[in-house]
Amino acid sequence: MKVLYNDGHIDECPEDEELHVLRHSAAHILAQAVKRLYPEARFGYGPANDNGFYYDIDLGDAKISEDDLPTIEAEIKKIVKENLKFTVFELPREEAVKFMTERGESYKAEHIGDLPEDTRLTFYQQGEYVDMCVGPHITYTKALKAFKLTNVSGAYWKGDAANKMLTRIGGVAFRTKEELVHHEELLAEAEKRDHRKIGREMELFMMADEGPGFPFWLPNGMRLKNALTQYWMEMQEAYGYEQVDTPIILSRKLWETSGHWDHYKENMYTTVIDDEDYAVKPMNCPGACLIYKSKPRSYRDLPLKLAEAGKDHRHELKGALHGLFRVRAFTQDDAHLFIRPDQITEQVTDTAHLITAYYEQFGFPYRVELSTRPDDSMGSDEDWALAEEGLRQALEAMGVDYTLNEGDGAFYGPKIDFHLQDCLGRTWQCGTIQLDFQLPQNFELEYTDSDGSKKRPILIHRAGFGSFERFIGMLTEQYAGKFPTWLSPLQVKVLPVSEKHREYSRQIADKLRQAGVRVKVDERDEKIGYKIREARSVDRVPYMLILGEVEEEAGNISVRDRSNETVQRSLDDFITDIQAEISERR
Repeated sequence: MKVLYNDGHIDECPEDEELHVLRHSAAHILAQAVKRLYPEARFGYGPANDNGFYYDIDLGDAKISEDDLPTIEAEIKKIVKENLKFTVFELPREEAVKFMTERGESYKAEHIGDLPEDTRLTFYQQGEYVDMCVGPHITYTKALKAFKLTNVSGAYWKGDAANKMLTRIGGVAFRTKEELVHHEELLAEAEKRDHRKIGREMELFMMADEGPGFPFWLPNGMRLKNALTQYWMEMQEAYGYEQVDTPIILSRKLWETSGHWDHYKENMYTTVIDDEDYAVKPMNCPGACLIYKSKPRSYRDLPLKLAEAGKDHRHELKGALHGLFRVRAFTQDDAHLFIRPDQITEQVTDTAHLITAYYEQFGFPYRVELSTRPDDSMGSDEDWALAEEGLRQALEAMGVDYTLNEGDGAFYGPKIDFHLQDCLGRTWQCGTIQLDFQLPQNFELEYTDSDGSKKRPILIHRAGFGSFERFIGMLTEQYAGKFPTWLSPLQVKVLPVSEKHREYSRQIADKLRQAGVRVKVDERDEKIGYKIREARSVDRVPYMLILGEVEEEAGNISVRDRSNETVQRSLDDFITDIQAEISERR
């Protein structure tokens, strides 16, 4: 695909940039269509994003809803059919401001004022529409062959709630119509797998107006969460971690020492106890530092590896809340490792092995990113060089392919991030390994080295799931609620064919329960076909035991699994097999 660059030359676009250019161009064509339909419209930002594009628009007194999208789409198709040519030109700053102001584009004129003085101000034009942009763009509008407008929402100008709320129109664009159809199929599948929908059907969790963003775990959800927590606990034990639990509410003094009171307070819930300020913890690391500092430490004590499934609270904006993916209260899969400088590579490698073991257990492909020192950072050049080299050596020792993300580390140290890919091709940043020099310094943490001198430890922050809530949301969508047997809230559902088989069904369920299997008997006066359909589609249970006269007389069971295959079996054999399946976490 040929594209127009902002210096005026036309060239072939690298294949990995084609979609971005196409989607960015689609945003310009969307703006042109809106301007034709709503002449008073003024435009804010209109970028491409991971799947498509959007434009933030001030429509004046006009209102747009999703019912209006087909009309706007039709206008976009007209512009595509007109095959307008994209051209580019440059203006000096004063002329650029005047040009945008005369066209009524006050947001663009304001944006010019926010740019550095030496910024080149280039403009792309197709037909009557002109937009300030760095490009590149397609050369003719006919290159936009496959697109669809998808949503209308609100967005504050510059993302600041103090500014005016603009109308955001979003859409998707692809190279071909076949790719667009495939995307729409994935969206339909994603809707079916939505963890909020499945969570309601399976009675895993609920939300209430009395606590927006604070999940209520229902009995089925607690069974699932407890099974995941048990797996997490066993993994901590296997990798040599000691488990701790720190208080949820701690004093302002602690958060001032950690730096959160000055840099993170807007995300924290605060309270007053005995006329003193306290905060509900948004993270667990300051508490771990207090545990470290509770007694003298020697170089022989390191690494000290503290794991905590800590309950944290953060003030998320109400509009950002989304099921279990974005909540205000969550259980963090957390750990803090206090190490010596010579232990960086060894401990990072060990930590990475633990995190990747999680993902392999659940079948998530992943990619790894190494983020290095940002411009705004703390610590010496020597410390940063040591830390970054330690992370590199750990990744290379594991044979892990990774991409370098220059300058995107935390201000207190470099980090390794793990990005998971689910069955729908979506990526999620979950696991992280971060090296921190700042908190040990803030809390004046020390250990006595082999020569008797006092040294400062390095702190590794580690998360694998991210949070139990988010990870359970991901698993729910990954498996479409059909969890592996060891995770499934209900592992066996016993279905008596009629009322006279209830007692036999209870006896079977009791034996399963004694064997450690999560089981329930469906004793309702419903037809067996209805019970089977509900157990399969609502409970999504791994195994159904269908018990009638034949089974009771023979003293055995009929087992139906998720493949809908039904076989006659002895209860003892079934218990042996399901116990193995659960204990081995197949």
